[in-house]
Amino acid sequence: MIHKIIVPVRGDGKGDNVLAHAAALAHRHKSHIEIVHCRPRPEDLMPYGVAIPEFLRKQILKQSYQVADMEEIGLRDEVTVLAGKLKLDLSGTKIGKAATASFVEEAGRQVDVIKRHGRLADIIAVAKPDRDRNLGHNTLKAALFQSGRPVLMCPPAAEPPATLGEKVTIAWNGSAESARALAQCKSVLRAAKTVWVLSNGSDAGPGTSADELVAYLALHGIPATVELFKASRKVGTELLGRSMELGADMLIMGAYGDSHERETVFGGNTQTVVDTAKMPVLLNH
Repeated sequence: MIHKIIVPVRGDGKGDNVLAHAAALAHRHKSHIEIVHCRPRPEDLMPYGVAIPEFLRKQILKQSYQVADMEEIGLRDEVTVLAGKLKLDLSGTKIGKAATASFVEEAGRQVDVIKRHGRLADIIAVAKPDRDRNLGHNTLKAALFQSGRPVLMCPPAAEPPATLGEKVTIAWNGSAESARALAQCKSVLRAAKTVWVLSNGSDAGPGTSADELVAYLALHGIPATVELFKASRKVGTELLGRSMELGADMLIMGAYGDSHERETVFGGNTQTVVDTAKMPVLLNH
C-alpha cells in the first residue's frame, strides 16, 4: 500500500491540480498526504554580489517575511477548502483508515525541501513542467534524481481525476531502470484492477522478456497482460499513445539520465514523456 504521499506547494497556482491527483491515489490506498509549503527564506531573495545599505537590507527582509507569511496563510486556507472538496480528512484521527492530509511548512528552496522530505515518502507528486513558462523542471529533477523515491508527474487537468491507479501500464524493456520502477511500484500494481505490460517485443533479452515479467508478477498476485507497441525511435511517444489507447489512467516507467557526472538531464525517451504526457506518469530512477 501507499501510506505517505508528499505534495510540495508554493504560490505558483499548480498545487490544486497536483493535490487533486494525489487525493485520487490516496483514496485508493487510504494514504496520508503531507502538503509541504516550501517557504522561501528572505536571505535567499537578496541580490547576490550586490552591496546593499543596511537600512535597505532590513527593509527588504521585513517585506519578504510579510509576503511569505501572507502566502502561507493563503495556502493554508486554500488547502482547507480544497481538502473538503477532495474528501481528505484533516483531523489527524483517521490516518491509515481513510485518505487524510496535513499541512507542513518548511523554509528553504523548493528543490532542497523536496530532497529532504521526499526521502521519507512512498511517492512524491509534482506538476508536469511547463516548458512555455520554464517552470517545474528543477522541481521534477530534484524529486526524481535526489530523493530516491517514485515521482508522480501530474499533467494539467480541467477536472480532477475520479480514479488513479485503477488501470495501469508499465513500460518494460528488461533494463535495470525498468526493473527498479517495477520494484518500487508493486504497491500501485497490486492495487490496480488492470495491469498491462508495454513492450516492443525486441528490447528485452532472454530472462527478461515481457512474458517472463507477467509470470513474475503472477507470483506476487498481480495479474497482467502483454501489450505490444510499435518498435521505433519514438519510444516515449509510442508508450504514451498505447497507454491512452488502452484507457490507462497511469503509466509507470523508469527514468533515464543523460549526464554521467551529475544526473540532471533526462534521456531522450524520458524527456519526450515529460514534455508531451497528457496523462499521469509515475517515474522512477
